[in-house]
Amino acid sequence: MSDTRNTGGTSGATWRNNPSASASAQQAYDPWLQPELFRGVLTKRSFAFLIDLVILSIPIILAVIFVTLFGIVTLGLGWFLFWLISPFSVIWALLYYGMSLGGPNGATVGMRMMDIEMRTWTGEKPYFILGAVHAVLYWVSVSFLSPLVLLVGLFNGRRRLLHDIVLGTVFINSNVRAPVVPTTQV
Repeated sequence: MSDTRNTGGTSGATWRNNPSASASAQQAYDPWLQPELFRGVLTKRSFAFLIDLVILSIPIILAVIFVTLFGIVTLGLGWFLFWLISPFSVIWALLYYGMSLGGPNGATVGMRMMDIEMRTWTGEKPYFILGAVHAVLYWVSVSFLSPLVLLVGLFNGRRRLLHDIVLGTVFINSNVRAPVVPTTQV
């Protein structure tokens, strides 16, 4: 099925290949008509990722310090809690990305600082599961396919990475708003 097929159904469909979605909803962000939405997005995403890494690492570092001190106080028995750090960090990252990307802003703290936000292909705000799956697919794609997979963003107009294409998401500049189309008067 094609992404541009129009059968006159309702707009606002979340799925990319939904033939019942209208053509205007499927082409929510056009890099040729609105290039300012995508200008500098890859650079901003890189800096936002670094900011988010710092935010994600703070509770994990605090947990490691706590377990270390607890182990010293308990003469080594508390160090058996170190096995909890790994699952805690995965759960923390999934909650962070799910709640922030699926929140009202559609962006993590780092993304908000860099003025970018995530939207679905149809222009809708993302939801919790989409935010969490987006993070998982990012880490899986970078882990298995090497960081060179991030070069995909340089070769498409919407500056989408591989996991964005798979999930049907797009990142745009949040400080740039789409122009208002004037209506014709009767």
